[in-house]
Amino acid sequence: MMTPVPIAATPLVGRTRELDELAALAGVRPEPAPGCVLLGGDAGIGKSRLLAALGERATGQGWEVVVGHCLDLAGSPVPYLPFTELAGRLAASRPEAVAELVGRYPSVRRLVGQDTDPVGARPVAGEPAERGLFFEGVHATLSGLGAAVPLLVVVEDLHWADQSTYDLMTFLLTRGFRAPVGLVGSYRSDDLHRRHPLRPLLAAWGRLPGVRRVELGPLPDDDVRALVGGLTGAPASAAELQALVERAEGNAFFAEELAATLGTSDTPRDLADLLLLRVDQLDADARLVCRVLAVAGHRLGDDLLGRVSGLDADRLEAAVRSAVDRNVLVAGRDGYGFRHSMLGEAVEADLLPGERARLHDAFTDALLGQRERGAAADLARHALAAGRSTEALAASVRAGDDAAAVGGPDEAARHYARALDLVRAGRADLRAAEPPVELVDLVERTVAATTAAGMARRAETVAREELERLPPGAAPTDRARLLLALVEAAEGYETTTDELAAAAEAERLVPAEPPTTLRARTVATLAGVLAGERQDDAAVRWAEEGLSMPPELRSGETTALLQTVLAKITERRGDSAESVRVLGELADAARAADDPAEVRLRHQLGAVLLEQGRLVEALDAYRAAASESTRRGRPFAPYGAEARVFAGLVAYQLGRWDEALALARADVEQAPSLPSAGLAAVELLVRAGRGEREGWAVVAGRARPEWSAEGMVAVQSAGAAIDLHGDAGELDEALAVHDEVVATLSALWGTVAFQGRIRLAALLLGQLAPRLGAFVPERRERLLDRARSLVDEAEAATEVGRHRVPGPEGQAWLARVRAEGLRLGWLAGRPTEPDTLVEAWRRSVDAFTAYGQVFEAARSGARLAVVQRAAGDHAGAARTAGQALAVARELGARPLVDEVRPLAGASGSTGPGGDVLTPREAEVLALVADGASNGDIGLRLFISTKTASVHVSNILAKLGARSRTEAVAVARRRGLLG
Repeated sequence: MMTPVPIAATPLVGRTRELDELAALAGVRPEPAPGCVLLGGDAGIGKSRLLAALGERATGQGWEVVVGHCLDLAGSPVPYLPFTELAGRLAASRPEAVAELVGRYPSVRRLVGQDTDPVGARPVAGEPAERGLFFEGVHATLSGLGAAVPLLVVVEDLHWADQSTYDLMTFLLTRGFRAPVGLVGSYRSDDLHRRHPLRPLLAAWGRLPGVRRVELGPLPDDDVRALVGGLTGAPASAAELQALVERAEGNAFFAEELAATLGTSDTPRDLADLLLLRVDQLDADARLVCRVLAVAGHRLGDDLLGRVSGLDADRLEAAVRSAVDRNVLVAGRDGYGFRHSMLGEAVEADLLPGERARLHDAFTDALLGQRERGAAADLARHALAAGRSTEALAASVRAGDDAAAVGGPDEAARHYARALDLVRAGRADLRAAEPPVELVDLVERTVAATTAAGMARRAETVAREELERLPPGAAPTDRARLLLALVEAAEGYETTTDELAAAAEAERLVPAEPPTTLRARTVATLAGVLAGERQDDAAVRWAEEGLSMPPELRSGETTALLQTVLAKITERRGDSAESVRVLGELADAARAADDPAEVRLRHQLGAVLLEQGRLVEALDAYRAAASESTRRGRPFAPYGAEARVFAGLVAYQLGRWDEALALARADVEQAPSLPSAGLAAVELLVRAGRGEREGWAVVAGRARPEWSAEGMVAVQSAGAAIDLHGDAGELDEALAVHDEVVATLSALWGTVAFQGRIRLAALLLGQLAPRLGAFVPERRERLLDRARSLVDEAEAATEVGRHRVPGPEGQAWLARVRAEGLRLGWLAGRPTEPDTLVEAWRRSVDAFTAYGQVFEAARSGARLAVVQRAAGDHAGAARTAGQALAVARELGARPLVDEVRPLAGASGSTGPGGDVLTPREAEVLALVADGASNGDIGLRLFISTKTASVHVSNILAKLGARSRTEAVAVARRRGLLG
């Protein structure tokens, strides 16, 4: 191998202040300290040169400096690429220290090339290596190295990073360092378009304690002139220099490039033309090297560069030196690359189609047979571009396996999908791949990885399409495997797939004898679907058959599914304590065995606890499931993602609204559409409770498209919208939302009687009641008819609701519906016994309190206080309202505060000259303001019409008003009406 050709560093000009700031933030100080910095700026603005200067300063102060680069691999991402690079450099510079730390933290071996799978080995699809231990190991390794010698870690070009690198960066930035470790990441600001995955991450990272963002702006004109003056060999005229400054627009790279051709007769006007001109001035061999590097898309070492270019060692060295001397290429210990990526992009774009294809073909030949991690993704990209589909197919499968092995389900899904596309298009034959791959096996891997990445709908489509393509003479077990893949993808959301029919067909296709792993998986899947359909006896029979099979035929997930079925049915049959005990023990055993089945088990434990109204325990179980799923690199896989959504919902119910928001917003930008919709529903509930309209449409826009895919999202987000519109007085909008969601879910579930209608009816009734008085009699009667229908529909849903009778939460909402129905009749003038009204609202308060739904208990309390006052229990009303007001203020629930504040502790209202309205007069005044007649007032306050008239007369006298209208106006001016 030849020695890398050195290049003189371009002097740093005009960045002294920025360098001092960056060094201080990164901890590069006289007394070394930890620090995390994100450095942004446009391409060519000078980020790399500033980071080089930071490295020089750190090195001068005794720091170890390592750099890792993210690369633009055009859809073939390599997980953790920059960290693999910097780990290799650390292993080369401090082998003994790294070896000791790797021995202490074995999960880090994959970064230093000590964790290569044997040829042909592959991980089980959908079960990636656990990233939690890996992340901990990386953090501990960097901390250990930094504790011995201060360590500066630089990750360049984060805008090209893969998702796994983003996740690791998130972990390191969140955890921070105690030892003197400086972590600096750079990115191109002008590459961050609206949907770029780094854009929301930067916002989140910037809010972390100890993380600072620095944006590198343009160089001032005088500094550009100074930079150009130090680069040009001959003095430039004032006009030439001014033209260069204007064209450079403060971009140091543009200025350097322009300065290189300053004074020539044909100065290019476009930067791309200029970049290509610089390359065109090289000799033929050097231009060939540039074309090879441009097609590679990243730095190359001597060996691969020589094999692809076809140049012998002497010619290659001469070509590289020529390009380095002309500042087109730079050299380093890891090979050669363009001095700036824009050069490579310009060269690649200028290639003729035939040139590009021939170079991709040469790369394919050179990369065949390489087995180190990351080579497969590169090979797949080049082989595909070269039209060598068979090699692209095999490499894509291997790249998917590599990504799955290091916890990168998103990358794995993309690689597998590309391989499957090649097969479906008839461009590659699986039998010709090396090693050979079965079609059904590839489909299973694709579905598993896609589901693990949180894209269940896409995974279901893949399985269904392949079932439709399956030829009539296909092996029964092949069809069974595809049917199982379909069911496993479809269970993640509401779907039109008949899961029971698919699972039953799969069972018929897989023989019971001899017992096989496929038979165990089939039986478990069928048992799970039957349990979901409430066919409990059949589900128990199949679950028991599955558990009777030899343990070695059952994977951890299969066994967990079978055990979960039995535990759920135990709970449904009345022994919830036993169900909780069994699921808890199974989950603990799975954790002890480091079995991924723990996620499913803790999710199901949370569901059982939630059904029993044990909210605090349910929250703990859901959070544990979500955390474990994330630790395994599958944050948006079905059970993990749903556990996080339900953790947010339970936190909301418990009144821990800030915790619910934190769960709903963390990393949501990376969530696929369905998990994102569930998290959006959680956020909408909190926003509605707090009356926050700003930004509502954006969050609601994530939830609404998934109403027909996930009923829970529809019920929760629509309920939030009903409240938001109703609290703002937008009753027509609230009615429209209710009707739309009921129609959507009725079509989805094939019935108008589903339990979500009880909650939706209760919320809409609650918005109708206080606004009846604002409508003309005809509209009021129509609304009253609608309210009676809502009560009837809720009662019907209780009797024949979808699958089951209501649990504690459903019973609480039913009590609310009944109380709201009585309140509406009372407000409309229907004779109602005060004790009946008070008792109905007390039942609502008690039901929500017993369940643990803090906000709804308080909201029911506010309405109980109203009827208590109307019944003459002013002291009780004040106590009830005071308790509700305290909760509302703690939650920041502004609409509820506004509703209950006038009732809490007010003994009277001051009139003119010190006259005071009695509590009863204050109630009468409020009803007068609503347009109530004396007869209406009598009915609603349980007093005679004559007594109501006396109260109205007293109010007019105390306010100095001559009419009811004037009295209301005076009261509003004096703040007597809440």
